[in-house]
Amino acid sequence: MNNSTEEPVVALVVAAGSGSRLGASVPKALVELGGMSLVRRSILAMRAGGVGHVVITTPEGCLPTFETALAGLDDVVCTVGGAERQDSVRLGLDVLWERFGPETIVLIHDAARPLVPPQVVTAVAYAVADGADAAIPVIPVHDSIRQVGDDGSRIVDRDALRAVQTPQGARLGLLRDAHDHVVRRGLVITDDASAIETLGRQVVLVPGHHDALKITEQLDLTLAQVILDGRSRA
Repeated sequence: MNNSTEEPVVALVVAAGSGSRLGASVPKALVELGGMSLVRRSILAMRAGGVGHVVITTPEGCLPTFETALAGLDDVVCTVGGAERQDSVRLGLDVLWERFGPETIVLIHDAARPLVPPQVVTAVAYAVADGADAAIPVIPVHDSIRQVGDDGSRIVDRDALRAVQTPQGARLGLLRDAHDHVVRRGLVITDDASAIETLGRQVVLVPGHHDALKITEQLDLTLAQVILDGRSRA
């Protein structure tokens, strides 16, 4: 398998987070890992998986800073995101809609997952190209999980659970319909697959990878550096 489908694949990288839990003085996506910002690493990861055009959603007031930080990367467009992640995705999809048609394959990725391997990106794109309404990468859950309620808690069978990662892929027209539907219904969703499921569509799971961890706290950044160091020695 090569690193691209026969169809064009574009990406929307969500980078509007503040980075407050990282204690950073810059937006989280501009925090450096191994001398390179998380958002630039995420763009390069998308490119390695076969993506062409990339749209980045930035925090309010940070557009010039991001454009400077991403100088030298071709076919990358920055646009201001919204207050919540789903707002940022919707705004980014609007930018893609100005240039691409409804059948375009779109991969929506969190800039906070800069080390996603190319094969994960490619697997998501291929699943959509092969007919999936939506495709998401997942990994098994290894920790014991308990569900907490008013009457106490109970153990949950982790064999039936999967942790969800990004990029999440679907056709551009379907993604826009799903996010418009969520807004009209006043629904709160945590990811793009959930938005698509509100339309009664099906989501296909593909293998994710532990390298695609989400960087939220300093411990995550430390672990990501260990992964990066290991890749350099491989």
